[in-house]
Amino acid sequence: MTVFDQLEAAMNEVAAGTRIAYLGPDVSALSGSAAPATPAALCAQIEAQVRAPRRASGNLWSVAQYVESRKFRATLNTILRDAFDVPVPGANPVHDWLARVRPPLVVDSWYDDGLMRAFGQQDWGLVQGISRNGEWIDIFTRAYDAAGQLVAEADPAWKTLIYKPHGVIAGDRSFLVSDSDYVEVLTEIDIQRPIPAEVQHRRTGRPFLFVGCRFDDQMLRIFARQIAKRSGEGHIVVMPGPLTRMERRFIEDMGATWLDLPAEALAEALSVPEG
Repeated sequence: MTVFDQLEAAMNEVAAGTRIAYLGPDVSALSGSAAPATPAALCAQIEAQVRAPRRASGNLWSVAQYVESRKFRATLNTILRDAFDVPVPGANPVHDWLARVRPPLVVDSWYDDGLMRAFGQQDWGLVQGISRNGEWIDIFTRAYDAAGQLVAEADPAWKTLIYKPHGVIAGDRSFLVSDSDYVEVLTEIDIQRPIPAEVQHRRTGRPFLFVGCRFDDQMLRIFARQIAKRSGEGHIVVMPGPLTRMERRFIEDMGATWLDLPAEALAEALSVPEG
């Protein structure tokens, strides 16, 4: 079986609801938007406006923490919201496909709202990670229905649950980006407390299809491992080489199959007529 056959089989499983799509920024980039499509690009946009010390430069979480500490959170929020407040020139074939097949759970690890827009007013809901900056209650996430209304928790009756663990940089939405945002999450994530109960329920018995992600950063590896904990066996990672040493180790530790393909391979597979 070729890598393209393996990809097609995995996509069929996502469509059937037996495998979970875990999307990274390379999938968001398929829309052609000028919004940053990597942590490094987002970091560069912050540093273009606030000069960070050399020890932090190039690390998104550390640069965001420096801005938050020296310029206040409101400044950081404004920089990031402006970065994502750009026109979207075209449709995103992967987002549109997921909106058509409506799987039980999709994990979207980037900050944009493209997947949510693709789903429109269908039967779905969102759970997103939130920053505790300025919060006085002991919560890690908030849930919203398809109309964008805040609800108490994810509804088991939703046809699709979109989970954005790092939050959403759009409008008045909250998001995790600075070191301090992640402190309590990382303290509790091993016991799964920050992972919503409905996400834990829907991942049970289902392996993941990781696509559009890089795992060359410890923060990203920790989140992926913990979100996929107690799910099904047989994960697939779609990611172009060469891999870093830690990416290879991540794939081995997850017992995953690596497909040396870019995120564009999904879009190409969707453009091929059936039959």
